[in-house]
Amino acid sequence: MPKRSSIAVACAVAGGLIFSQRAFVPAPKVSRAPISAIAGSVAALGAAPAFADEIGEAAQKLSLKSYPFLKEIDWNSYIFGIKPPGDAGPIAWLKAIDKAILMGAEMDSQLLKQAVLVHSNAIKNADANGMISLADYASINAAIGRIVASCPESVVMDVYNAFDAVLPKTIAPYLMSRVKAADAKASYDAFLEFKDVVKTHPIQPGAVGEPSVNAEKLSRIGDAALTLTDGSYKFMKEVDWTSDLFLKPLPGATAQKALKAVDKALMMGATMDPKLLKEAAMAHHKAIGGIDASTGVLKEADYTAINSAIGKLIASVPQSRTIDVFNSFKEITVPEVSNNLFASVNAADAVSAYSAFWQFKDVVAR
Repeated sequence: MPKRSSIAVACAVAGGLIFSQRAFVPAPKVSRAPISAIAGSVAALGAAPAFADEIGEAAQKLSLKSYPFLKEIDWNSYIFGIKPPGDAGPIAWLKAIDKAILMGAEMDSQLLKQAVLVHSNAIKNADANGMISLADYASINAAIGRIVASCPESVVMDVYNAFDAVLPKTIAPYLMSRVKAADAKASYDAFLEFKDVVKTHPIQPGAVGEPSVNAEKLSRIGDAALTLTDGSYKFMKEVDWTSDLFLKPLPGATAQKALKAVDKALMMGATMDPKLLKEAAMAHHKAIGGIDASTGVLKEADYTAINSAIGKLIASVPQSRTIDVFNSFKEITVPEVSNNLFASVNAADAVSAYSAFWQFKDVVAR
């Protein structure tokens, strides 16, 4: 299923944790250091981000207290690129992702864009171990806090509950065993304080204006999406959407290489038209709601709506951004991947779908 921007799911999961009342034990009482002292400590560690709002200030505290824990995590580990063990299959995970999509659609567009950009900046500055600086970490925490604060609490809790249902209970103890318990506990306590600040400082999302793409072109893309569906829906129905294959990392793609490709997708997402982005999110939500639970196949009309929505999104970004994403994922996708996928369907239907897609991209690009 195509990604909106990878930030949406990550932030939604984080948001679910922030607002959870049953996931955490009551926070212990701790003394609060003055903001000036916290800022000074950040500066002493090599960075002094300037946050004027309460969520930003709370993010500084969280970052200082949890950074030792962050540094103990093996960010190059393959475990972050695979589906967690358990009984939940692809369709169950898709339903959880649907809740994250809905949360993403509720987020303030400008704050979401800022969150994407600070993640991109952190990726560019990450070291060979995938570790980010304290300054970038504080910026990410603040950005996530703000976009979560711009969502209704009920929507955030829907995300938490959805992922709680598919994640096995063995995950937390396993991850805890890979770090120092004391540092993990300190991070946990700091996070409890942070989520309280986020929860008590809601942000009203700003209005989204009309699309930046002209109406005539949007109409042409919508018509072209119908043609694309006619030429590819048969092929789409032959794909095994219940396979775990789509939840596995690309062969040979290291965490660092994959992260660089994700960065290009983030940058593309940051330039997408906000209104069209929300419309695409809702098209995906509707499609997921009507999916065939046994096969994972979308209804034809929903498939067309998604094709149209994605085409309009692509039309709202500079072509150079789109090509950057294509090239970056091409570099980490070995030929065996496409060969294997091609062998799993009817060859003639795959070629027909490819030809239809080629015509569709020409309409989008014009």
